[in-house]
Amino acid sequence: MPRRFTMKSGEPFALAGLWDTWRDETQKLTTCCLITTGANELVSAVHDRMPVILDRESYAEWLDPETPEERLVALLKPYPADAMQVTAANPVVNSPKNDGPERLEAA
Repeated sequence: MPRRFTMKSGEPFALAGLWDTWRDETQKLTTCCLITTGANELVSAVHDRMPVILDRESYAEWLDPETPEERLVALLKPYPADAMQVTAANPVVNSPKNDGPERLEAA
């Protein structure tokens, strides 16, 4: 059964990620990835890893190329489980053919 993880507050949240653009003489390729960490108590019932969720207070720090590496690494931790909730997700999320608002409807 698919699950949907959200903030208890209902507010959107940001995930830590990286991007880079690779170039050679003939092509340009922009790539990206999400960074994961160990699962918190809520997510661990489903998986042993979870995406790094950033606190709002950390957004500018994460995006600033001058932020020291050790400070960035300190942000890569599980988000507090008590600020999150999990609900059943609509099974239509299991297929990339489904691309509409029904994906957010409860199961």
